[in-house]
Amino acid sequence: MKKLFLLIISMILFSSSVFAQGLIITNSQDWRDVYSVEIFGNLMEINTLFLTGQRHATIIHFSLPKTNIEIVSSSDDPYVVGFDTMLEGQGFDDVTEVAYDNVNLELARRLEGVNKFVVVDDSYGYNALAVASFASMADYYVLFADERTIGQVLDYLSNIDVQDVMIFGQTDRDVRDALQVYNPELINTGDRFDNNIEIVKRYLALRPTKQAILTNGEFIEQSLMDGFDPVLFIGKTNVPEQIQEFIKGSDIDIGILVGNELIGTATTIRRQVGISVFVKFAQGARTPGGSISAVEDLDKFSMPMYEFDFSIFSVFYNQATNYLEVTYRNNAEIANYFRSTISIFSGDQTLVVGDDGPVFIDGNEYKTIIYELELIESNNITAEFFTIFGESKKSLEYALQGSFRVEVITVFDQALINMTGLYYDTRAKAFFVEFENFGEVDAFVDVELVDIWVNGQLVTIGGDEIVVISAGKKGRIKASVELAEEDMNHRLNQQIDVKALYGQRENALIKVLRGTFEFKLKKADFVLYFLITVVVILFFLVLFKRRKKKEE
Repeated sequence: MKKLFLLIISMILFSSSVFAQGLIITNSQDWRDVYSVEIFGNLMEINTLFLTGQRHATIIHFSLPKTNIEIVSSSDDPYVVGFDTMLEGQGFDDVTEVAYDNVNLELARRLEGVNKFVVVDDSYGYNALAVASFASMADYYVLFADERTIGQVLDYLSNIDVQDVMIFGQTDRDVRDALQVYNPELINTGDRFDNNIEIVKRYLALRPTKQAILTNGEFIEQSLMDGFDPVLFIGKTNVPEQIQEFIKGSDIDIGILVGNELIGTATTIRRQVGISVFVKFAQGARTPGGSISAVEDLDKFSMPMYEFDFSIFSVFYNQATNYLEVTYRNNAEIANYFRSTISIFSGDQTLVVGDDGPVFIDGNEYKTIIYELELIESNNITAEFFTIFGESKKSLEYALQGSFRVEVITVFDQALINMTGLYYDTRAKAFFVEFENFGEVDAFVDVELVDIWVNGQLVTIGGDEIVVISAGKKGRIKASVELAEEDMNHRLNQQIDVKALYGQRENALIKVLRGTFEFKLKKADFVLYFLITVVVILFFLVLFKRRKKKEE
């Protein structure tokens, strides 16, 4: 506790220290503007601050030095209009304000002596934050680019003697193709924690250190950006395994946790990995106070993040099959993965079941997983869950815990289906999986296409909807995904693994069927096109004859 206390005090003192000459303040509600100014300031060795809200603009002057101040404002989305006049009214006489439509590119044009760049997609705020410390330390400027803005980025780079380009994280195909002229290094493992580890490795190769900053990639804070220490992502409520293993295999023995929201996760790191973890959670108060100096929260700027809404919907014990049937619910728009460990208590009996690996669940979907149980008695059954989940198979950074009373049911599922084929339709931009129901009851069916290579990474594609296939009938399920020609020709897509989930109950697809199919494009229906062409020609011939007859 003594080390923790001293670190907090030192952080408070540091936040109150006097700035060097020159200061840039960001006046924008757009995280990209704040981020760009922070990187620019680090590279140009200019002190920076950013507004976190309108009220912040009314108190920030208490902590400002009497130096020349430049305000970089968003043309469209500033926190305060006329912020320069507000500071002048507080006695600051060397204040200028500039307003930009694209702060990221405008500041790039002002760089001096910088010819190395990291390109990221601004749809993924955590990718930008992952590279910030490395970029500041190694003199890289971070450029935002997607399919709409890559032309502007190329125009800028064409006027620079570019030394190095790195593309980090998931980016549009157009961006990667356009930047090939610079022979860029591509860092994208398909997992944000693995990507983070890769950039930290490059940081440590240039500047070895035994200390790292810990965060979850959800906010900007100056110490995450300044380049003094590498930044490692930890989960919101769980530490992904690869982060634990990386720390164990490195020389890092001190972690600085920024913000007090992740103390629980940091405690997990200290216990499981064995490093010392300190917390930076406050700064000195900026408003005049009494004799006792108060503290304030750190200045943090929120980044875009995934919103998860994942829960356990129902828990049944099916006496007919000796299965525990757990239905999970994903109310979020995006897919995620989960993995459960379940402790079952029934009388004097205790059993533990769980998932062998991460399980995919699509956005706005229910998924029922069955676990085999041999219960001696089926009264007063309780299930205690520890479920971790996240956006990819290895990014299980959230934890869900709870205790549930298990309801006992007796249900036989008599659904029987076969998978008979698969093809990709370029016009529909979707796979279609074909089935036949050879059973005596209607079957609800959903599909997952596992590890499809799309735009440079492996993804799992869920069916667009659950389909009912009547007894004795055939049906198909659509799984939408846009494949470019290079995706269709990629070696990993020549064999498509399909997982079908089905059953008599729509919210309890407890049966699983797997199949592998060769990639096949839907062949054009030339007969149909021929008939349509003939009809069109006949129509114009008839129209021509009628017009000619009238002229005669």
